[in-house]
Amino acid sequence: MAMRKIAIIGAGGFAREVLDIFEAINERNPSYDVLGFIVDPAYGTPGTLVNDRPILGGFEWLADHRNEVSAVCGVGAPELRRRLIARARETGVRFASVIHPGVITTRWNNLGEGTIIAAGCILTNRIRIGDHVQVNLDCTIGHDVVLENFVTLAPGVHVSGDAVLEEGCSMGTGSVVIEKKKIGAWSIVGAGSTIVHDVPRNTTVVGIPGKVIKTRPEGWHLS
Repeated sequence: MAMRKIAIIGAGGFAREVLDIFEAINERNPSYDVLGFIVDPAYGTPGTLVNDRPILGGFEWLADHRNEVSAVCGVGAPELRRRLIARARETGVRFASVIHPGVITTRWNNLGEGTIIAAGCILTNRIRIGDHVQVNLDCTIGHDVVLENFVTLAPGVHVSGDAVLEEGCSMGTGSVVIEKKKIGAWSIVGAGSTIVHDVPRNTTVVGIPGKVIKTRPEGWHLS
């Protein structure tokens, strides 16, 4: 069976961790051929090796190889990831999702395209995860949780049942969401914070319990 060819968008720290996930899968069942990384010229020269994989080029490379490869985005910031995915879509490339083989999950969960779930995570039951979501190391996600498109969970985030994390929200390392709370779109929750009330859109929340310390204008993530 032919291995699926993959190009990772970005070549920074999380992109290297995404490569680690593919390699962990291949150790158990060779399934993916990770060709290398996609970056704009200002961020790397084609042929430069990153963890033994080359920088392939920019989005023009994806356009030229769109029928041969699938892409996954290894850039952590949700607003930047959204822009890069939009550029990748213009090339016509397909997107891959990847789940570390050490993840505990069930057949009742639904994942969108381009989603990444790192090692040590536990996903329980009837969880809905949108497109291009990133769930970092050692996160737990309870029953009936919704993670909308471009959500990012940093390492060690714990989301209790029936919570809703709207599009593009970013949860800092070790943050906690109690059951049935909503994190508004394009909001940021600081590391170690505990969310016991709904979080408004476009805000930054920190502390235990979490409190709003900053509000951004609607559409700030588009600039």
